[in-house]
Amino acid sequence: MSQNVTAINGEEEVSRHRRDLLIGATAIASLSGLGAMRVARAEEHSHEHHQHTIDQGRLRVIQHATDCVNKGEICIEHCLQLFKAGDTSVAECAESAHEMLASCTAMGKLAAYDSRHLKDFMRVCIGVCEDCEKACREHENKHAECKACADSCADCISVCKEYLA
Repeated sequence: MSQNVTAINGEEEVSRHRRDLLIGATAIASLSGLGAMRVARAEEHSHEHHQHTIDQGRLRVIQHATDCVNKGEICIEHCLQLFKAGDTSVAECAESAHEMLASCTAMGKLAAYDSRHLKDFMRVCIGVCEDCEKACREHENKHAECKACADSCADCISVCKEYLA
């Protein structure tokens, strides 16, 4: 008789466990459906009343800072390949490009955030870009990556000076 009681109790235990799982699964499915409805409603919402646009001057700063970062990354990777081959002649170029990456990344973000510190930081960034351009120009005839980085720095300097004027 004790075996029957255990079997009955075991079946009741399994049934209760299944019931709890079904209740939980139903609750999750319901919540998922509600979430999908909220997303659908949010997509229907028009954002035309949000007319916040970035001014063209800051947009140009962001674009040129981003271009400097992209060209600088390529220049640094090229320098690393030269280092692996034993050529350390581009060490100053790589070092200044690293500083430029940090500076232009920060400047681009400050411009995007419309930071009150943008103009002050921009003056510092111009100096960093001038150093990078000078170091990269020394190798521009031999390495296209250095030339592209130098040209990008020169363009960024020009845009920053226009913005400050």
